[in-house]
This record gives sequence, structure tokens and C-alpha cells, in this order.
Amino acid sequence: MKETLYSLDIGDFERLLTVIQSHFELYGPTVRDSAVVYEKVETTRDLPQGWVDDQAPGRYRLEKTDSPLFFGHVVGPQSWKKYLFPAREQLWSVKKESAQVKRSANPQKPMAFLGVRSCELAAIEVQDKVFSHGTQPDAFYHRRRNDLFIVAVNCTTSSRNCFCTSMNSGPKCNGNFDLALTEVLDGAIHRIVVEVKSKRAQDLIAPLHLKTPSPAEIAAAQHAVEENAKTMARSFSTEGLKESLQNSPDHPRWNKIAERCLDCANCTMVCPTCFCSSTVDTTDLTGDNAERWRQWDSCFNLEFSYIHGGEIRKSTASRYRQWLTHKLANWWDQFGTSGCVGCGRCISWCPVGIDLTEEATAIQEGQE
Repeated sequence: MKETLYSLDIGDFERLLTVIQSHFELYGPTVRDSAVVYEKVETTRDLPQGWVDDQAPGRYRLEKTDSPLFFGHVVGPQSWKKYLFPAREQLWSVKKESAQVKRSANPQKPMAFLGVRSCELAAIEVQDKVFSHGTQPDAFYHRRRNDLFIVAVNCTTSSRNCFCTSMNSGPKCNGNFDLALTEVLDGAIHRIVVEVKSKRAQDLIAPLHLKTPSPAEIAAAQHAVEENAKTMARSFSTEGLKESLQNSPDHPRWNKIAERCLDCANCTMVCPTCFCSSTVDTTDLTGDNAERWRQWDSCFNLEFSYIHGGEIRKSTASRYRQWLTHKLANWWDQFGTSGCVGCGRCISWCPVGIDLTEEATAIQEGQE
């Protein structure tokens, strides 16, 4: 459909959230435990208005400001995969007396995500390829992804760990979304320019009778996103990276990284595209009930590479090599895309501040 733009004041934004909630379970950013996390939201009061984040390698801190912006922060420790690909999910259960397998129930109401950044849109599309576009689509993922309503946000600020411009994933939202918001602040005037991407979004907001933005508002929104792209602190060259990583299994840098790496798996847990999982079967003490669960796992865990006879990747160096090479190189062979979207989470939430971009560049350039 033809791109349509609207202008919202805070009252309009509140009404928009109400309309969305009449059709969807609404999830968005909120502050909890000194971090921006994704939980159910009901009103604008639940959003992290005025909160900004300070990020650096191994560092994440929130700070409250007087800014009226709802989305002045960047990304926190959680990604949207927590809802599309939950950390722990029951696949089925069975009772001995009936021997009938009960499948996990479908969601009662479709979901809507509010505040999806451009890098996160790219991450969702990557996981779509993993779970939905293969020869064996994942029914559990598909039933959540199907009918998902996405309200994206164009980033007008970035952290010191963001490098979405290097991965062609931002800061302007592209791809599949229903609405995209850009906050515009001109002195005391706080407006939100809304881009409508889908027909169902247009039908949803039609009763709100929203205003058309002025040329100045449109220009201000565009300028804010463009300036963010120009001033992004971190950059990363991916030219020839795939071949460099695949041809460097014995590079001495792997051992140097291993001297710092704690094998904690933080990088894989916060990554919005990692999809490793394990399956666990459980029974109760009587043996009358059995369940099968799927839960997140990580290639940093020693047991993850276990095959009869022992683990394949016994050293920290081999496990980090597996993760980085798979993420930045082998994904191209499997899914036709990189497994990295430039969100910078793995850098922020690494306890020792290991920087993916620095390590990949060092291997690519032959540094030791």
C-alpha cells in the first residue's frame, strides 16, 4: 500500500495504544531491575519516558532525565525472541492412564510489539528464516509469529556499542512492520510522526482521525534518523569477512580471546538471533505424567557439543570460534544472511567487555 504519514500528540499516542490493545496483547519497553525490558504495557505511563542508557563494552547503566521522549533509550538485555522463541516452552505432556499426548496450547490472543528497533526487525526476519522458511517449519514459532502486529521505532540516538549501519540494519526501520514511530522534539513540542506500512494498520487507526504531519515535522523526523546514522560511534567492515573467518580455524587470536572469555554464554542469551536449544523430558515421582520441554541452550556450554564418546569443542577457544564463525560467516551459507544485526548487546553484556567487532576485525586483518 502507499506510504501514509500521521502526526500524534501524547493524547493521540495514548488512544493508539488503547486501540491496539483492543485487538492484541501489547508488549513494549518498560523499566525493571535497572534495565529496559520488554513486558506487557497498558498506557504511556508504563513506557521508559525520560530514561536513557549508557553503554560500553561490559557496561550498561540507566539514567533518568527530564526528556519527554518515550524511546530515548536504545536496546536493553532482552530481545523480542523471548516471546517468539521463549526461553522455556512445553512442547507436549502425556498421562499414563490415557496415553494421549496433549500439545501445548495456542496463544489466546495475537501479540503486538511496541518499540521494535530497526536492528530488532532485522533479527526477527533472521529468525523467520531459521524457524519458518526451512523444510521443517517450527509450528510453535509460527503460531506466535503469525498475526504479530509490529509497531517499530526509528532510532534517533544510538549507544557506543551500536553498529547497525555497518550491518545494513538501521537506524531507519525497513522490512516487515505495521507502524513505525519517529519521535520529534522541538523545544517544548513533543510529536510522534507515524508511518503506516500495512492495510490492517491503516484500518486499525482509521477511527482515530489522526492529523497529517506538517512538512517541518516530516523533515525533522527524517533529519533526526539521518544524523544518528552519520554519528554512530562504532563501525565494522564486513567485506571479505566470511572468507577470512572460515579460513582461520587455527588463528592465534582464538586463544587470546579465550584468556578473557568466561564461557558464561551471556552473548548468546542476549543475542536477538541465536536459536540454539535443547530438549528435556521429565516425569513426576509417580511416573504417571511425562512432559517434554524445549529450552534455550548455548554453543558456549561444554555439553552442547556432546556426541557419544565426548564433547567436540572442549576448549573455550574452540567454542568462541564456533560462535563467532557461525554468526558472521556460516549463517550466510545456511540462511543467506549474517547472524548479526549490529545491536551491540553481546558487547554490552559481556562481563569482560569482549567486542565482537574488534575480534572479528583482528582475525580478518591477521592481527595477533
